[in-house]
Amino acid sequence: MIRTLLAIAVLFLTTSSVLAATIPQPGDFYLISRDLQGTFVGSHKIYGENSAGLKQATYCSRSYFVRAKTVAWTQLETERGNTVQIEFNFGKGWRPICSHPEDQVTLKDIGILRSAQEVMAGIEEDEKSAKGRLSAIRQVFNSSKGDSARGSYHSR
Repeated sequence: MIRTLLAIAVLFLTTSSVLAATIPQPGDFYLISRDLQGTFVGSHKIYGENSAGLKQATYCSRSYFVRAKTVAWTQLETERGNTVQIEFNFGKGWRPICSHPEDQVTLKDIGILRSAQEVMAGIEEDEKSAKGRLSAIRQVFNSSKGDSARGSYHSR
């Protein structure tokens, strides 16, 4: 019982911290796609500091760190006819700071020789590690050998 409660607490804390990290905060930079009417279509966060799985890219004379999928997404969004630009969250809305990022950084520039479609369809390392975390959490919920005779509630 305690083991199950501990696993649930770990799952809750892990999930809530991940969700909090995905909410745009003042000071964040995003590549934001908008349609012809200026309506928000989608976004990808870009970073000011390097981390695992990120590549350095320069937009409008400023260095950022991006995922390969972000560069591929930018290209595909512009091919769909949407406008993509870098926007800064200044706490009271979004301020555009760099236009036409698709012309400034390509997949080739960050060392990727696949097409944008191939990059978007592939699984990157960060996604593999996320699946590994979910597998570890699932193992916590698996019953021990002593509990296997009882089975789960649903199998009774």
